[in-house]
Amino acid sequence: MLNFDKEKYLQVTGGAVNLRGRIEAVIDEVSDKGYENVFLIGIGGTIAAMYPFEYMLKSNSTIPVYAEIAAEFSVMGHKHFSENSLVILYSLSGTTPETVAAAEYCKEKGATTIGLVGELGTPLADAVDYPIANYAENDFGGDSSAIQLYLLIFRLMYKRDSFPHYEKFADELVTIPDQLISVKEQGEAQAEAFAEKYKDEKYHIFTGAGNLWGKTYSYAMCVLEEMQWIRTKSIHAAEFFHGTLEIVDEETSIVVVKGEDETRPLLERVENFGETYTNKLTIFDTADFELSGISQEFRKYLSPLIMNTFLQRVSVHLEDKRGHSLEKRRYYRKVEY
Repeated sequence: MLNFDKEKYLQVTGGAVNLRGRIEAVIDEVSDKGYENVFLIGIGGTIAAMYPFEYMLKSNSTIPVYAEIAAEFSVMGHKHFSENSLVILYSLSGTTPETVAAAEYCKEKGATTIGLVGELGTPLADAVDYPIANYAENDFGGDSSAIQLYLLIFRLMYKRDSFPHYEKFADELVTIPDQLISVKEQGEAQAEAFAEKYKDEKYHIFTGAGNLWGKTYSYAMCVLEEMQWIRTKSIHAAEFFHGTLEIVDEETSIVVVKGEDETRPLLERVENFGETYTNKLTIFDTADFELSGISQEFRKYLSPLIMNTFLQRVSVHLEDKRGHSLEKRRYYRKVEY
């Protein structure tokens, strides 16, 4: 596959899987201690990575959960946040200023904090009660953090008697690194074809829902806009018909990001509209990918991870076809703002 280091990928994702024991020990300890609610905190791509798990907590348990943008959380005075809150923060670099500030705010308030980072000894790792580190860079960091979040969140639900099949689920996650490489291989032709067809496209509409809304939002903003400088609107499938549909014509690129949870019919409604009113409709669907080591009952939960690993291949081919490096920035971490 183009620009893909299989050995490095297996090292990163395997490292995440191998954190199971550490993660379970942390979750068991905080569960025994007790907590009133869960806060998932990040900013940019990291808060988007939290949105699927907020959705899955809401739809599979009665644990009160709030996914909050770090910078806003630190100033809003959230009335549900207290010393009895459990806070999970994520910054791959461990240096994101807004997330570090949010961790320090939580520490001042006496809340229990868990931090996902790519390296110990970073400001976020030092600011939380329970740092969890797995070395990764931006190219594979998303898959690494997702695996860790599956173990964290589903263990939390298990300890609250909301997900009795945790052990089976976690056992099957051991196979996920190889499964994700298979997804990349299965989707390689589609990824290259999309990049070739739309390498000069000036504007996209990306639509998603359910546990794939976060991935839809982050891919539009953090990849197409930040890394490729392509103007892109992300819109929730349920909201598409309350405004956005009016800018669609036959030359409008619509990308439907389909998963396998309960919200799939919402995406199918947008898909049906697109088939009628545009000549530029693309469907990215996790149901198209075989996962031989994963039980059917767990597939819907894994849609964000499946889609994330497939979209990595889209990104690589866009970089290649457009001659625009994914590392190129004008402003982000380049200038003061």
